[in-house]
Amino acid sequence: MHMLYNSDSFIVVQFVVPSDPPPVAPAGPQLARGGFEIVDKFARKEIFIEGALAESFQQGVQALIEDGQPSVDEFDAFIERYAVMGQQPVVMH
Repeated sequence: MHMLYNSDSFIVVQFVVPSDPPPVAPAGPQLARGGFEIVDKFARKEIFIEGALAESFQQGVQALIEDGQPSVDEFDAFIERYAVMGQQPVVMH
């Protein structure tokens, strides 16, 4: 688990779970499973994205970074497009 982003509005955490090792040593890189958890602090909701949606999210973040020095507002606007899908309430223990 790696916290990637923390603003006044959102938290983004990446989860990487290595796949089970095959019985024979792999010839190439080992695949990993995982995704991103996005928490909307104001709406108090979260979403976990994985698979193609997680890849799209990661590519969008990379594009923002490659375009220059994105501001917190630019990152928040991008993250909000994914966070609005969150339906799971954030519960504190």
